[in-house]
Amino acid sequence: MKEKETKLEVYDATDETLGRLASTVAKRLLTGNSVSIVNAEQSIISGKKQMIVAKYKTRLNLQEKENPEHSPYWSRRPDMLVRRVVRGMLPYHRKSTGKDAYKRLRVYIGVPEELKSTNPIRIKARDPKTIYTGYIKVGELSKLLGYNR
Repeated sequence: MKEKETKLEVYDATDETLGRLASTVAKRLLTGNSVSIVNAEQSIISGKKQMIVAKYKTRLNLQEKENPEHSPYWSRRPDMLVRRVVRGMLPYHRKSTGKDAYKRLRVYIGVPEELKSTNPIRIKARDPKTIYTGYIKVGELSKLLGYNR
């Protein structure tokens, strides 16, 4: 049985809308490509700042009454938060297809040394800062949720 040759794609999340980026990356992962996202802390979530922070704070506080260890986990780190959003875009993240796709995803804060020589892909869309009246960057959201680096 031949192994599929996977192609590495690098996406730059700087000033990209998180949902658009996540859906594009999820499609590329399901086709069998390996995907790396750099500058995860610079991606944008559209909406009113207070509403977004309140929504994520309630997600952090969700707990199951009977066994709190079974509760969903949302990380405060920007790279893990972006990774979780991409997982939400994968339709089969609990089946083998989605698990294999999710394993091919790498998300980085900043640009690591091994990816500095590559030319990152930008999603063709209008500048989100001109489209949306309110937005917050993922790095800023992480700091408001308690991430302290």
